[in-house]
Amino acid sequence: MKLLFFILSAFIFSINVNAQQTAPNEAQQQQVLNELQEPMYKPLLERYILDELKAVRYDQQKLREDLTKQVTHSQLDAADRALTYTTDTINNVLFIITATASILVVVGWNSLRDIKSKVEDLVKERVGNITEEYEQRLQVLESKLKERSEEILNNHKKITITNEVHSLWMRANLESDMNSKIEIYDEILKRKPEDVEAIAYKADALLELGQTGVAIQLCNQALEMDNDYGYAYWQRACAYAMLHQHADAMTDIRMALEYAPNLKNELLHEAAFASLHDNASFNEMIETS
Repeated sequence: MKLLFFILSAFIFSINVNAQQTAPNEAQQQQVLNELQEPMYKPLLERYILDELKAVRYDQQKLREDLTKQVTHSQLDAADRALTYTTDTINNVLFIITATASILVVVGWNSLRDIKSKVEDLVKERVGNITEEYEQRLQVLESKLKERSEEILNNHKKITITNEVHSLWMRANLESDMNSKIEIYDEILKRKPEDVEAIAYKADALLELGQTGVAIQLCNQALEMDNDYGYAYWQRACAYAMLHQHADAMTDIRMALEYAPNLKNELLHEAAFASLHDNASFNEMIETS
């Protein structure tokens, strides 16, 4: 009985000691959390990007397997058709020979030499016609199979480029450094040179770095590809406003709002339009929006 009492006392004492040790640890942890200077979710973003890249790689591998299967099945089907057609051709030739011999006997040709000569001529003519027709059909089938294979490869290439561009856009949205953003937009334009959205967003990043001249050139390039793209007018208006070319800036602002009315909410919040706050036309535009 005394031994049991002693064990229980030792157990209760150890619990109290552990409780006293954990309390300071929790206070220290709270102090460490309060002293944090940066958010802790950056590794999560990196992990998300890695998962996306892994998913893209898996999709590419799956598409490659499906493409191989489709091409293999097409080739097997073509071979089966060729064998079937050859078998039918031989059977038809045999039927023709038999029918020809029967007809010659009925007509009364008794000369085996004449029968043999006529049969050979008929067989050669029929086999030649069948062979020519078969070669033409085989060429058509081969041409269609080649076109289909090229179409599948082109679609696979387009899907791969689309997945890569999507991943680059996600990286650009997560990037805060303007130089890094410009590099990502250049990578997008290498894959899709006529992506007007990437051109306009690159112009926006260049404006953040103060390179207004290059930004205007990019906006002009985007508008040459798509003159209805409102965001390109908006970025060019920002560049003109930063250069104090107010007339050109107001013209582009009107065009931008015409093609993208949702940009009206950004008139007062756009830092590049600071020089236009004393412009009567700009203020009138804000009041009517």
